[in-house]
Amino acid sequence: MTSPFAFTHALCRAPAPSAVHGIRADGGPDPDFTGLLAEQAAYVATLRDLGLTVDVLEPLDDFPDALFTEDVALTFPKGAILLRPGAPSRAGEVAHIRNALAARHPTLLEMTVGHVEGGDVLRLADRVVIGLSDRTDRVGATELAMLLERLGYRAEIAVTPAGVLHFKTGCSLIDAGTVLTVPAMRDCPQFAGLEVVLTPLGEEGAANILRVRDTVLIGERWLATRAMLIARGIDARPLATDQIARIDAGLSCMSLRW
Repeated sequence: MTSPFAFTHALCRAPAPSAVHGIRADGGPDPDFTGLLAEQAAYVATLRDLGLTVDVLEPLDDFPDALFTEDVALTFPKGAILLRPGAPSRAGEVAHIRNALAARHPTLLEMTVGHVEGGDVLRLADRVVIGLSDRTDRVGATELAMLLERLGYRAEIAVTPAGVLHFKTGCSLIDAGTVLTVPAMRDCPQFAGLEVVLTPLGEEGAANILRVRDTVLIGERWLATRAMLIARGIDARPLATDQIARIDAGLSCMSLRW
């Protein structure tokens, strides 16, 4: 497998005004749309600053969560896979990203059964982990594993702990051999052979960092986690995420990367 961080391209989607009504598990206030636009603009600018070619698709007002492109597909240098989101309100998003992916990838595969959301898929250096959750079922995960094999990637199926929305809500890679995780996921069997670093107390929301090449993007509110990363010699760049957090999203959610 190629490096899980050596991205050259990203595909994002601009937020629609309806994004303030995006899905959230525990209620809470709507995000501020102006703030949401600012967070996404800063995110795109950062990816470009890190050397990626970033394309931003038009907003989809009929789909409030469509700015979170990660959940509807997987993208790799060898090809892309269209997923089947487990949230019913997101199923229609797939048709709206199909042409964009077909134009950018030599191979485009598609799930046909079950459900998988990209937030439940963690790419490691030597394999891909698919976490079962309320949005990703075993039927979908099994089919996705077969599709990944066609692209040359080995997959393992894991179980996302109760109370963790997506697998990557609770974990992400610091580097190829180190995973940052919430305490509830520290004993995940798929992390065997990796160094497991726990989020500091009270900063469980920091678990969804995003490594892009040699830089780690992290929500700016997670001061202790950022200090911990810097102490490890990591270039940790803070970004505002308060508004996307109100609709259960993190940094990895806002782009497809390859």
